[in-house]
Amino acid sequence: MSKRLFGKNEQGEEVFLYTLENNQIQASFSDYGATMVSLINKQTGVDILLGFDSIEGYINHDSHLGGFIGRTANRTKNAEFELNGKIWHLEKNSRNNSIHGGSTGFDRVMYDTTETDTSVIFHRVSPDGEEGYPGSLDVTVTYTLLEDGIEMKAEGRAIDQDTIFAMTNHNYYNLDGSDSIENHVVRIPAQQYAIDSEDGISQLPLLPVEGTPFDFRTAKALGKDINADDPQLRANRGYDHHFAVDGEGLRLFAECTAGNTTLLIESNLPGMHVYTANFLNQEGGKQGRTYRPHCAVCFEPEYIPNGINYEGVVKPIVRVNETSVQIIRMRLHNQ
Repeated sequence: MSKRLFGKNEQGEEVFLYTLENNQIQASFSDYGATMVSLINKQTGVDILLGFDSIEGYINHDSHLGGFIGRTANRTKNAEFELNGKIWHLEKNSRNNSIHGGSTGFDRVMYDTTETDTSVIFHRVSPDGEEGYPGSLDVTVTYTLLEDGIEMKAEGRAIDQDTIFAMTNHNYYNLDGSDSIENHVVRIPAQQYAIDSEDGISQLPLLPVEGTPFDFRTAKALGKDINADDPQLRANRGYDHHFAVDGEGLRLFAECTAGNTTLLIESNLPGMHVYTANFLNQEGGKQGRTYRPHCAVCFEPEYIPNGINYEGVVKPIVRVNETSVQIIRMRLHNQ
């Protein structure tokens, strides 16, 4: 474990970078937003995460690179939801909807930090009413070094009233350091996916992937169908969709290979959003890089977006004195 100054936030507070390392990987995390800043494959020397070399990049840009997203990942329709017979109103920061917890979501706040030899533990209490959400939520994010990767465990405990908690990790992956991920070969064990409304809300009912460009049950290159004549792909300029991943508990969500590196994503969440950085346009990335559309892919395990407003799906409700434990594992294998 090592620790170094990463800069200062908008309030002038010092922000630190924490690094875990073994023979296979080196990973770094910031106490600003509990953000995952880098994941270096030591065999290839490639940092497979997009990001920035200092905290200023994370403060000044809004693409959530590496962010710990909460209280609610993705979009909530009309920025409102019903819980226990009451309508709660959130900030509208994505057209008429709320996205990624609001303009000051969990990836834009400071955390207290505890360090061990193999883990970095970030903690804060999200107060009642923060970004419109009900109840105080005790949040702990633990990044643990595995032999071949990183486990991210997010725990949300409802302190004083029922609330909702639906996190994700917003890493942008590029396994070979190239300018495009269209050559990345991906397998997703999902039988169904959700189409998006005009304002980006995942729709029910879920549809079968069979016979569509969204069928990744057999591995294929992301570029194979990304430009297919499909109204969903045209509207989104690529993939930006929820996949319902079969099974329950901790299981495989995605397998992605480029060059000699394979990334495995595992989680205990109900599904996963796949986003091929269709609208990314960021200057000043790591080592001065400019990030353009399709230069990375996000695998975001999640509850179905807007799930709190749907029937017949798993809802991200946390009852008073209960704790929701949501896990994402990132594993790297070299061929």
